[in-house]
Amino acid sequence: MAAPARIFALNLGTQTLSIAEFQPNPAGGVILTRYKKVEILGDPAADVTRLAQTKLQLQQLVAEFGAKGQKVNVAIASHVIFTRPVTLPSVGDAVQVEKIVGFEAAQNVPYPIDQVVWDWQLLDAGGGGHMEVILAAIKADLLDDLNDAVQSTGLITNTVDIAPMALYNAARYNYADTDGCVLVVDIGSRTTNLLFSEPGKIFPRRLNLGGSTITSAIAKDAGIAFAEADARKAEDGFVSLGGSYAEPSDVEIARISKVIRNQMTKLHQEIARSITFYRSEHSGSAPARVLLAGGTASLPYMREFFQEKFPGIEVEYFNPLRNVAVAQSLDIDEVGRDAHTLGELVGLALRGVGSCPMELNLRPASVVRAAKVAAQRPFLIAAGVLALATLGGWWQYLDRAASETTEAAAELDRKIKGLAVFDTGITNAREKIKSTMKAAEPLLNAVSDRDYWLRVIADINSKLPPDYIWITSFRPPTKEELAKLETEEPTPGGKSGNKKKKVVIPVYVEGLYLGEEAGNKDASLVVDEFLKNLAKSALVEPPGDDRSNEISRDQPSPATWAYRFSFPIYLKHNPFDAK
Repeated sequence: MAAPARIFALNLGTQTLSIAEFQPNPAGGVILTRYKKVEILGDPAADVTRLAQTKLQLQQLVAEFGAKGQKVNVAIASHVIFTRPVTLPSVGDAVQVEKIVGFEAAQNVPYPIDQVVWDWQLLDAGGGGHMEVILAAIKADLLDDLNDAVQSTGLITNTVDIAPMALYNAARYNYADTDGCVLVVDIGSRTTNLLFSEPGKIFPRRLNLGGSTITSAIAKDAGIAFAEADARKAEDGFVSLGGSYAEPSDVEIARISKVIRNQMTKLHQEIARSITFYRSEHSGSAPARVLLAGGTASLPYMREFFQEKFPGIEVEYFNPLRNVAVAQSLDIDEVGRDAHTLGELVGLALRGVGSCPMELNLRPASVVRAAKVAAQRPFLIAAGVLALATLGGWWQYLDRAASETTEAAAELDRKIKGLAVFDTGITNAREKIKSTMKAAEPLLNAVSDRDYWLRVIADINSKLPPDYIWITSFRPPTKEELAKLETEEPTPGGKSGNKKKKVVIPVYVEGLYLGEEAGNKDASLVVDEFLKNLAKSALVEPPGDDRSNEISRDQPSPATWAYRFSFPIYLKHNPFDAK
């Protein structure tokens, strides 16, 4: 199936809601064209209003983004979704796999299986008599509430993914060239999600420690409200470097930085235990690279803190745009600052252009039904249209044909009547043009004949041999010469009596050619060469073999320098032609 021209991704974070638009990249992957995010209250005490906050902020976000009516891939925060890797006996039959996974889901999901929406994916087919799958489940009523919040904005739910799994797809796409184990540490508002990834293996783990934990610790330490503590953390907070580094001169800022470092130390301890568990229980490798992601990872000196805690391991910020193009319309500096928070959006976009390593989909039942109806709708519409066309086809055809024929005839008649005036005018104009052309013909001929003789003389002159000959005159025939041209021819039908034929009047060319005394050793040939050249003229018809008796020339003699020659030429357009 071809990828859509526009791909919309929506990340429903605990404290941050973000939406992005992507386009398929002809070279592969996707292009980020725009994105936008808004914040909601992160205080855990306000969880009872979180759904209302989410719905309100979503409506404003989607309206400002202009995505109403678009299909969207949605990611849901991991703390409301149950996920667990499960090791099962290896079976070859797909039906048996479905049955055994369904049984394990009923045993592992902490809610009645008929009250959840769940999905699974095979992680490792296993070569040692077992296979590993990952189960994901969410309470159906909570999923319906979130989906209603999304669809109330005008968006159409397409895929429902889990935020860490979307992040995993983005990591695999952008860091496929990394050898060994990669650990993604996604520090969110409510939780920190760990993703251990290496060839043929993935292990997710959720830690209940994140940005709101830090804020709560600051609020408790300073004796202030959660909202004020969150603002202080965003404005002045950073991870204290400890050791020999100098503390800030502001005592309150120094206290905040120490609180943050204490919480991050707890987080590091949990991460270290998770690494040990992954290596011992899942035969995983030690991380060779740590990638920091999530909004809380934006705190200053966060990377330096983890680099201190993981000596010998490369620690850097996760860049989900490493292999993703960014539109020129976006501010590159701003995108760079936000890059490590866009992983889920990139992972969701990749679901729209091809297969991904992780393709869990927790669509609500209403979305599944709507998708089935939408898939069947073209066939139902086509069947209905075909039935109606079959029943009413002939009647509609005859009725329509008669109506269109009448309308076309009436329209044609109106056009004919309207054009009759123009037809009369065109006919009169043609007659006037014809009359004008006839009256102008003598004038046009006169203009053409004005330089006619100049063209004839120039043409004949161009046919002269280069040496030993020149022309002395052009002249019309004398009366005696004209009389000789007039002959009698029999009357048609063999009747007695004669009539004069039409006389073709020549023009006589006279000139001189040099003899042997002047150096012309072939004196008699120069005139023949002239006559031969005239045969190529476009204006005259030179004397041919049948008119050789009309050519007059003096015979060369050794004592004479120049000799006269004369012959008639017949013009193709002769102004002297007699009637």
